[in-house]
Amino acid sequence: MTILEQIIKHYPDIEFLSADGFEDAIIGISGEKLVYSINKCIDILMTKDKMSTEEAIEYFYFNVEGAYVGEKTPIWVNDEIFN
Repeated sequence: MTILEQIIKHYPDIEFLSADGFEDAIIGISGEKLVYSINKCIDILMTKDKMSTEEAIEYFYFNVEGAYVGEKTPIWVNDEIFN
């Protein structure tokens, strides 16, 4: 069961707004918003869309994170671990 499926199962009365194609990047919720890993989103763009790292980063920040789609716009978290 995916994280999104688990969230929907535990919160059946809440309608979450999801970002198409980034379901595997969901890491949780905050209130009534889905929370996504920025790093996982970039990895998805690189893998599924065959983008370079630079292309994926630019695309993500301009087209995904920068899109406001209402009060339930997802939250994007930079969960990179610094060494």
